[in-house]
Amino acid sequence: MNIKGSTVLLTGASGGIGMALARKLAAKGARLVVTGRRADVLQQLETSLGARALVADLSDREAVEDLAERAGPVDILVANAALPSSGNLLDYTPRQLDRSLDVNLRAPLLLSRLLAPHMVAAGRGHLVMIGSLSGRTSSPGTSLYSAAKFGLRGFTHGLRQDLYGTGVGVSIVQPGFVREAGMFADTGAAPPAGIRTVSPEQVAAGTVRAIERDRAEVNIAPLELRLGSAIGGLFPSLAAAAQRRASPASLVQQVAEAQRHQR
Repeated sequence: MNIKGSTVLLTGASGGIGMALARKLAAKGARLVVTGRRADVLQQLETSLGARALVADLSDREAVEDLAERAGPVDILVANAALPSSGNLLDYTPRQLDRSLDVNLRAPLLLSRLLAPHMVAAGRGHLVMIGSLSGRTSSPGTSLYSAAKFGLRGFTHGLRQDLYGTGVGVSIVQPGFVREAGMFADTGAAPPAGIRTVSPEQVAAGTVRAIERDRAEVNIAPLELRLGSAIGGLFPSLAAAAQRRASPASLVQQVAEAQRHQR
């Protein structure tokens, strides 16, 4: 699909990866509608990229429907907003569980449901979910996050089948460890020894590739991580043992504590 001249709704635009996505999409000639919780950052994107800014908290179920209505008909959805949701499941309250799943899974599903009919009627459009390699294989301290990302991956591939032949594509983009920006980088923790990272710009480039080439799944990570996640999906017990060695308890705890305030 041609991005130039298309109206794109980008969620999670006020984060580091979201800003990289906004810049890349604008450079491709998109008419941007950006949303997030930080009005100050959205204002910067409005000024620098000519984007239309809509403040919204996707943990509020009514706000998701309101966002779709305010955004109006769009040609492309890039569902990038997410909450970290790291740490032991037993440390979460029921309300925190709901908030995580509402942002990480329910919001992209509902936005797709609300925005896709216009795309189908027009015979063109694209829905992109920004997932994670945690949606292919799990690691310690990611049970809640992986629940959403596994679900998002299954939803994407199922919806892609449902919309086949309508002119509307559906893709999932799954980064590994992202440096300089993103949820892991924001914790200040170093990736496990020997693990290479990718940049926010690589994630943005992969997202554009998914849209323009109608790719079902684009994994943005070094070869060893892509292979490891694929093998992990086939042999979960083997992957779990490897993950425990690669992610010491101290690292898992550091990340969880750094992200606790976002629950």
